[in-house]
Amino acid sequence: MEGLFDSSVDSIKFIFLLMSLAIACGFEFVNGFHDTANAVATVIYTRSLKAWTAVILSGICNFAGVFFGGIAVALSIINLLPAELLVAKGSSGGLAMVFALLLAAIIWNLGTWYYGLPASSSHTLIGAILGVGLANSLLPGHTFGDGVNWGKAAEVGLSLLVSPLLGFTCAAILLTISKKLVTNAELHEAPKGESRPPTWIKAILISTCSGVSFAHGSNDGQKGVGLIMLILIGIIPANFAINLNYNSNQIENSVEAARKLDYLLQENIALYRDQEATVASLKLPPTSNSQFAEIKAELADIQTLLDGKKSLRELSGDDRWELRKDILLIDTSLAKMEKAKALPLPEQKLKEVKLYRSQLRKVTDYAPTWVLVIVAISLGIGTTVGWKRIVVTVGEKIGKSHLTYAQGASAEMVAMSMIGISSVIGLPVSTTHVLSSGVAGTMVAQKSGLQSGTVKKIAMAWLFTLPASMLLSGIIFLLIRLFI
Repeated sequence: MEGLFDSSVDSIKFIFLLMSLAIACGFEFVNGFHDTANAVATVIYTRSLKAWTAVILSGICNFAGVFFGGIAVALSIINLLPAELLVAKGSSGGLAMVFALLLAAIIWNLGTWYYGLPASSSHTLIGAILGVGLANSLLPGHTFGDGVNWGKAAEVGLSLLVSPLLGFTCAAILLTISKKLVTNAELHEAPKGESRPPTWIKAILISTCSGVSFAHGSNDGQKGVGLIMLILIGIIPANFAINLNYNSNQIENSVEAARKLDYLLQENIALYRDQEATVASLKLPPTSNSQFAEIKAELADIQTLLDGKKSLRELSGDDRWELRKDILLIDTSLAKMEKAKALPLPEQKLKEVKLYRSQLRKVTDYAPTWVLVIVAISLGIGTTVGWKRIVVTVGEKIGKSHLTYAQGASAEMVAMSMIGISSVIGLPVSTTHVLSSGVAGTMVAQKSGLQSGTVKKIAMAWLFTLPASMLLSGIIFLLIRLFI
């Protein structure tokens, strides 16, 4: 846990830091017992596994998912907020942000769990982050709405909106196909008495349960990783703003990436093989020309900061933050210019720009191993607690009939695939909504009908979680800012 016990961190800040980390681990613990039901409900209600066996297996797979699932989703969470909110040197903004989003997420998660609603931890956390960003933009000296990275928010919001619809549709289609391909009547009937499913069906259901649990860890667990990185960057940026374990070769690669980006953007660059043109001669809007100048200045700053360094620890705390800020501003500016088609480069050169941007972002885009470990442990332990309330909702109250083996397998396979793919491409999705909508889709395909009361409650939770958590976190943030 290198960096936490630095002597430069004063006692008050250290206490706040430990409290924040404890609450973040609490969020992952709550997330574990809140969302575990989605993975284990089908194997329990098809009697493929006994309840505690399923829960323990899910906990182990959740742990593995966090530890081996990468950090693409964590970075998406971090990038929802602009860098400006995280640099508050006096730490008041960072502390208020941390406590507001943590408290709002936990309050809403516990409330929906208490009433047995499969609400989304993803919606809750993302709503809390957006609420903090908007509340911050209400403070003097800010413009309303500037506190959120709206491009990333739209991307994340679309994934949260579309994924349940895809889960419903794909599970219904998969069940329909399985009915035509697998004619074994036992597969499409509810378990009778205490009978166990056939061995091959049991193996499929256990495999999909494990897969959903691993995918949940790699997606929802990574949200916890992103949350803790927000805490660390917001409270002690000097220690966590950049990856201090970068070696001399990696530093040289970063310097080279900055130089090559600078070369690609300089005025005398050969924009086309048979034609040379300057940035000015392309008649770009004035804003683009000024952005080019800013980017070139930031690239020069990066080269100055890193040139000759064997370790990033040689940089002062202020220089570490300056390096992070330069990298993030360059990446954001180039991404916006590329989207607006304001980069006058051929396709091959644009690919090179992306490559060098990615190389520079490696300095800032990381998570220490100990962060992965404590999130994995919190999620894994939480998985074994409090799962029964929502298991009952998913297993008994969505459809009018008992889950069949084919329904359980179809819903789990769709959830496992969708969540796994989302984790790889870095999009946070709701395990809760993907799986519960998948179960609903199989009920419709099975023509067994849905329990309208439960479906309405789940839909209402889906609709209101985002605005409710935004409002809750925004109010908490502004109240905390009154006192610190």
